Amino acid sequence: MSEQTFEQMLEESLKKTIRSGDIVEGKVIEVKPDFLVIDIGQKADGILPKSEYSNDASIDLLEAVKPGDVMEVKILKVNDGEGQVSLTHKRIVADRGSKRLEQAFNDQEVLTAKVARVLPKGLTVVVDDINIFIPISLVSDVFEKDLTRYQDQEISFVMKDYDPKSRRYIGDRKQILEKKKKDLLDQIKEGDIIDGIVKNVTDFGAFVDLGGIDGLLHISEMSWSRIDNPKKHFNVGDTVKVMVKEIKGEKIALSAKFDDDNPWKDAESKYVVGNTVTGTIARMADFGAFVELEPGVDALLHVSQISKDHIEKPSDVLKKGEEITAKIVDFNKETQKISLSMKALLPDEPEDTEAAESAEEAPAEGGESDDNSGEE
Repeated sequence: MSEQTFEQMLEESLKKTIRSGDIVEGKVIEVKPDFLVIDIGQKADGILPKSEYSNDASIDLLEAVKPGDVMEVKILKVNDGEGQVSLTHKRIVADRGSKRLEQAFNDQEVLTAKVARVLPKGLTVVVDDINIFIPISLVSDVFEKDLTRYQDQEISFVMKDYDPKSRRYIGDRKQILEKKKKDLLDQIKEGDIIDGIVKNVTDFGAFVDLGGIDGLLHISEMSWSRIDNPKKHFNVGDTVKVMVKEIKGEKIALSAKFDDDNPWKDAESKYVVGNTVTGTIARMADFGAFVELEPGVDALLHVSQISKDHIEKPSDVLKKGEEITAKIVDFNKETQKISLSMKALLPDEPEDTEAAESAEEAPAEGGESDDNSGEE
């Protein structure tokens, strides 16, 4: 009878207790950058390569696992050729994950996972060590050419396709967003005041995320005061309180001009015709200058009301930011228009009495006769 080698005896002894495919519980006894040594209660220790620990190649075993940790492992080979037992952990997780995804697919359960990779044609997320692909067409309810902002972000999705035989796992985020948008549109109404998050800022306004649908806060509705550049007042990520001004289909117009802050609500009592006011030149046109009396209340100083002298355009005698005093000559609450006059505060020009007296004393043309007119 031939003698058995040590490896053969080890394999025979292990076969009596474990076999390929068995799932056992083991304790980590050593952690290396590329593999784990695990005590599985057999004569030989098990070796778990990093590639069989997880599908996530970025995982650092030295940080993820500590000696003494207990985990379930699956036997791949009772003898890997070097007298050791070859193990896997990720396949257990994947098997269970596959069942979980099957259930989520059947129930259309909403799943949440972190984006592992951004690809030219979509995103990859990992659920229980299973890679799920979300095509670019199913990432959002609007087309996004650049998906880099999703890297490492947690997103919600449902399973659109589940085929474990071909390892085809497809996710759909677009469906979640469309449902969220529909639900929100069914809930909100004009006049509602909502907290939103600034999503994008342009020269003409800001787009505000209301929790699943974007609304436009136009530059003219940002404040009762005049705003020339929205980017100086709003930043992406800011939380803002807005009022739903108008809803047309899926288009929502917003406003940050609330009645309680409306400077025109008591303007009628403050800006009475005939009163003298002080304001600052806010902007100018050829026909006149706009004077800010207070934030949100501008008045027009027409070019003809600046001086008693003829002025071609306001910028010839006034400067932006200059403080002026003028008289209110007209007030219209309905149109929110106030007219001013600096000319009305100027004193009347005194008459030139000396010139008048000289004119009276001077003889009319041809009124005096020549003393010698009668002489020959």
